[in-house]
Order: sequence, then structure tokens, then C-alpha cells
Amino acid sequence: LAVPPYVLPPPGRVFARIVQLTQSGDLPINLLTTLGRVLAGFALAVALGVPGGILLGSHRALGTFFEPVLPVLNTVSSAIWAIFAIIWFGLSPMTPIFVVLMTAFPLIVTNVWQGTQAVNADYVELAQALRFSRAKTLVKIYFPSILPYFFSGARLAFGFGWRVSLVAETLGASSGVGYRLRQASDLIQMDQVFAWTIVQVAMMLVIEIGLLQPLERYLFRWRRDVRT
Repeated sequence: LAVPPYVLPPPGRVFARIVQLTQSGDLPINLLTTLGRVLAGFALAVALGVPGGILLGSHRALGTFFEPVLPVLNTVSSAIWAIFAIIWFGLSPMTPIFVVLMTAFPLIVTNVWQGTQAVNADYVELAQALRFSRAKTLVKIYFPSILPYFFSGARLAFGFGWRVSLVAETLGASSGVGYRLRQASDLIQMDQVFAWTIVQVAMMLVIEIGLLQPLERYLFRWRRDVRT
């Protein structure tokens, strides 16, 4: 049975649309717009989450208090954060940035906190015996233990951040990949819907395979491979 192109466009038509969007500049502009918002929200989450995780790990009372709070934050839907962001910021770039921040922040805090709990107590006692300063103890003892946990959480947070930014742009933005997806969907331009979807998936694969995985291998090259 022949499927109408407004339901499932042929691959050639989708490819032609990708070429047309690229040549017009629409595709790179909106991709970079979305990427910039994801990076901004992610950077804010890192700037707040890393000190927050270290603080929770170094103060038992704070850790005990916030331990049930972080899982709750992780369960809040990105659509709910998007609704709050639209109310507070309207149709502005801050809407997707805020949603990415609120999605990535609990993941980074949780992973950094777990990293602080994995620090070898003997090393901390040795640092105290050698009269290391707080800063030196943090750099020499805590950071090497925290870094693998942070990187694991950061990769997860970045992936989630990209997805939720599309939701936020669909609901509360006038530019970006999510906005263009919603626009194409409203106009039943399925070739554009597939084009934007394929391109943003390809971009995430490039970032994951071409950047994050090599970076992880480089940072943790000192680890022994325990696989047989």
C-alpha cells in the first residue's frame, strides 16, 4: 500500500529538505541556537551542582536532609519545568535554559555527592597528618575520586538536557530545533519533521561518539581494563 507523503515522506524528499534547510542557513542557525541553550543550562548546572555535591558530601547533616529531596527533583517532568519557565520567563531563551538547568542539576549533584562518599578515608587522614590545606586536600584527594562520578553524571545530564530543551522550545520558544519541529508539525510538513529529527539525532551522535567518549577515554586512561 502506498503511504501518503504527509504521513511518511520518501527518504529522497527528506534528504532534499535537509539540503534545502542547510543551504538556506535555517538548519545550522537553529541547531546552534539549541546547542547554545543546552550548553548554557548545562554550564549553570555544573557551576551549581559540583559545589553543591561536595557540600552535601562534606556535611553529613546536610546530606541526610537533602537525600530524599534529590530523587524527587529527578522525577519532576521536564514539561512541568517548562510550564513554570513559560510563566516566569515567557517566550524567551531563558525558558529552555531553565528547563535544562533544572533537569541536569539533580543528576550532577547526586553523582558528585556519590563521588565524595567514595573518597578513601585513609587518604583524607593522611592529608590531615601532612597538614594539607583544604584546597590542596580537595584537589589531591577529592577531585580524583569525584571526577569519574562527575563525568558519568555530566554525560547523562547533557543527553537529558538536549532532549528536554526540545520540549521547552516546543512549548516556549520562537527559535531553535524544538520550535521548528512544532512549526513543521502544525503545518503537516512531515518531510521537515523527519529532517529536523534526523539532523538533531546525528548531532547528538557526533557529540557523544566524536567528543564525549574520546574525552572519557583520555581522562581515565590510567584505569585498567578489567574485562576479560
